[in-house]
Amino acid sequence: MTRNAATPAIDASWGLFIFRVVVGFLFTVHGTVKIFGVPADAGKVAEFGAWPSWWAGLIELIAGLLVMSGLFTRAAAFLASGTMAVAYFWMHQPAGLLPIQNDGETAALYSFAFLLLVFTGGGAWALDNVRIRRRSSDARPTGEAKGPAPASAGVPGG
Repeated sequence: MTRNAATPAIDASWGLFIFRVVVGFLFTVHGTVKIFGVPADAGKVAEFGAWPSWWAGLIELIAGLLVMSGLFTRAAAFLASGTMAVAYFWMHQPAGLLPIQNDGETAALYSFAFLLLVFTGGGAWALDNVRIRRRSSDARPTGEAKGPAPASAGVPGG
């Protein structure tokens, strides 16, 4: 599909930002229910240290917060995606082949939503960018200017 001059450009970074924040927030809430029982009427609180529910809740809470903030997005999304894949195959798939048959749509959707974030990263509006910028500026040798490289950089005798 071609775009004509009258069609405004859509900045995909805002779409990725909204997607990441909403998915991270919803995942975080799953964790708060299992770990803290908040909101109170949303589900069952897992007993401290109980396998796998309490540990899944801890992963949901921490990975959800990291994804929502855009900090260590790819690693958190990878862990969250794997957790939801395991939840699907352990808890839902034995009840039927398809997610529509086994009530596993939520686990399947979360798994693939997080898998998308593994490949895209947090986007332009993620804290990962601040962390990476700070690390790259700290890696420069002392005395080196922190601005752009001079035009003669890399040119012999320049």
